[in-house]
Amino acid sequence: MGVIVVSGAVLQCPFGAAPSNLNVTSQSTCIVSGQPAATIQDAQGMVNIQPFGMCTSLANPQVAAATAAALGVLTPQPCMPQTSGTWIPTSPTTMIDGKPCLTSDCKVICGNGMGTIQITSPGQMKVST
Repeated sequence: MGVIVVSGAVLQCPFGAAPSNLNVTSQSTCIVSGQPAATIQDAQGMVNIQPFGMCTSLANPQVAAATAAALGVLTPQPCMPQTSGTWIPTSPTTMIDGKPCLTSDCKVICGNGMGTIQITSPGQMKVST
């Protein structure tokens, strides 16, 4: 069972050089620990999920091109999260406005670098599903 995630939660991609923060835009009526609670729809890159610094995934076309230009030396490029769909829910029974809550054990895939984005800190520790 996971902890409900709120705006400001810390996210990590295995190919990113730095953590990122979650920005909740899917709803504004349910507040947990003073922050809007997230739903699985808060998964849009560059809107809900901010960049993770530099990307090191060769599945990222920009990294692959820069690495090829550097004769095979891995050349990280700026992270531009590109998710498709929603977070994969693990406990879709808790709902906000008909949308499953985002919990700390959910994941989403970045299509740009094929990294599995995870929640490392839910932003609050009081409310769980």
